[in-house]
This record gives sequence, C-alpha cells and structure tokens, in this order.
Amino acid sequence: MTYHGVTNSPWLHVPADLAVAMRPRLPAAVAAIAAAVGESSDAGGDKFERDVRTAVQVALDRFLDLAGTDEPALPPRIREVFVALGAAEARESRGPEALLASLRVASRLLLRTATEALAEQRPVSVAEVIDLSDATNAFIDELANACTDGLARQLREQAGEGDRRRRQLADLLLAGGSPPDLVREAATGIGWPGVDGVVPVLLPPDQARDARFRFGADGVVAERGRDAVLLLRTGPRADRAALAEALHGRDAVVGPALPWTEVPQAVRLAERAAELTTPGPEPIFVDDHFAALALRGEPGALAVLTAQRLAPLAGLRASQRDAFLITLASWLRHWGSRTAVAAELFVHPQTVSYRLNRLRELLGDDLDDPRVRFELQLVLADR
Repeated sequence: MTYHGVTNSPWLHVPADLAVAMRPRLPAAVAAIAAAVGESSDAGGDKFERDVRTAVQVALDRFLDLAGTDEPALPPRIREVFVALGAAEARESRGPEALLASLRVASRLLLRTATEALAEQRPVSVAEVIDLSDATNAFIDELANACTDGLARQLREQAGEGDRRRRQLADLLLAGGSPPDLVREAATGIGWPGVDGVVPVLLPPDQARDARFRFGADGVVAERGRDAVLLLRTGPRADRAALAEALHGRDAVVGPALPWTEVPQAVRLAERAAELTTPGPEPIFVDDHFAALALRGEPGALAVLTAQRLAPLAGLRASQRDAFLITLASWLRHWGSRTAVAAELFVHPQTVSYRLNRLRELLGDDLDDPRVRFELQLVLADR
C-alpha cells in the first residue's frame, strides 16, 4: 500500500481511469444525488430542484476533470455556481444547516458511486478507496466553503440594505412633514405593518448599538452626535413597565407616545425634560413632567397634556363636553364643594351631582390623584 499523506490536491491520487469508468453512469448519478439532496432538505419548489440538479451536474463534471491532476478544486466560473446557491438560500431566509447537510449526503453518494464505477471495470484496492474518500471529502469541503461564502455575502448585503432602510425611516420621522406614502413605504421596507404611534427615547451616543440589538424590529435608531434617538413603535415593548425595566441604568429619557407625524415635537419634549431633571438609574418619563414643562412655557407640553387628560371625554357631544368641563373646572376651584359649584354656574345642585357622577365614571380614580387634579387645572385654565 502506498501512503500519500495529506495534500492540498488529494484528487492528484484519484485513479486516472475514474472518469472513463464513471462518465457513462453520470446521468444516473446526477439524478440519484439530486434526489437524495432534495429529500434531505426542507426547502422545496421547482426552482430549488432545478438549482440543485444543475449544481450536482457541475460538481460531478468538475470532480471527474480533477482526477489525476493537482488543479485548484473550483475555478471561478464553477465556484460562482455554488456561491449563488448559498446566496439563494439566504434570500429564502434559510440558514446553512440544510445546505451543509445536503452536501454531506452528496459526499457519501459520490464516494459510493465512484467506487462502484471503478469496481465494475477492475478490482479496487483499499488504498484507492482511501484516496477516493480523501478526494471526495476535500472536494465537498470546497463546495461547502463556496456555498457558505455566498450565504454570508447575501446576508451582509441584506443587513446593509436593512440598515439603510432603518436609517431612512428614522430620518423621515425625525425631520417631520414627510409625505405619508413615503413614510409608510419606508416602514413597510423594514417589516413594520404600518406606522401609528411612536415613542422616542433619548440615549447617550454609546448606547446606540445596544439599542439596535435590544429592541430589534420594534425600533429604529438615529445617531445625532450628542445623543442617540430610539424611535419605538407603540406596542407591548413600548409601554411604561417594559421600558422601565429595559432602560434601567442607561440614562434614558422617554418621550410621550404620539402619532408619527408629531415625532419632532415628542423629541423636543424629551430634550426639554432632560434639561429639567438629573439623570439617574431609572429612566426619565416625560409624562411625569408635562406640568413643569407647561409652566415653563413649553406649548407642546400643554397640548399633549390636554389631549391626554381630556381623552376620556372625547366621545361626548360638543355641548355636553363643554358643560362637563366647565363643571369640572369649577369643582376643582371650589375643592369639591357642589353647593359652591351650583351657585357659580347658576344650575341646580342635582345637575352638578349628575355631571360630577358622569365625570367620575369617565375619569375614574384620576379625580382623587393630586397630581392629576393639578394637571387638569392647568389644562382647564388654558381653555
């Protein structure tokens, strides 16, 4: 027995008569290997089957051409066939596992087919089987490298395009005034089913990468030099409890949840709140500082506070809503005295009682919260 040792071109030691012995069996070998690869993969469809058959045909032809030579395994034109196969798997959102498993199946079948083809012509020695095994394993490794290279290239390209689209959406939202169709198209491009409410979060610049990873598909991040702005679509991951936990210890300022058309205003409110507060381990929520911002002349704060506090009354008729709000303002001024409210508004005390009972149904326990009562006074005084 001749021991050849490890070589970069193991097909140099493949019997020279392999090509003559195997070429008549090539069509059947292509069909058998393609069928086995198809069965071992969960990918389906006519295109996949055609691609696999083409790749198997190219691979077997090349392997036979290599027998007895020290040429590189895959010249560029052949390598690109398998690079393209890997890229196609990535475009179908499949990982390399199925493809590599298929190549292992192909390796076993190639060795068996080559050995049987030679055995039909003449006796085959153990050394020749070992040489064939080394050559097929090395050849399949080259194919696997080409496939994974194609898959990795495609993933990098997709990631780059995805990053570009996410930056585009972030820029459109921060700029404000963008055409709705353009914003919706940008949102669809990153997998958002639509754009409704957005919660802005101000973060230190060094938190940008972590925010992209932590919030994934639910948010986009814009880096502005002095800070980073995470724009989260409203949903479970953007509610207060979830953000309090996710942003603990990150010097975050969480703006109000507003329609996407008002993102610039929400970001400005977050910036103003940051100026009024001292960073700490817990995130700062602008919702807790609307009154302070309004008293400092921030018109956007009063507008958002008004919308939030009066939202429960939005379903009332305009005349009924005005009557309730006038009654509420008087009740807050007179510290809950129904008699004083009736006297000020020139209505019967029972009318005051009815209105206040309805207000309690609409506003609930907020009427007992001193902070909310103060915010209601600010809102109603402005009206």
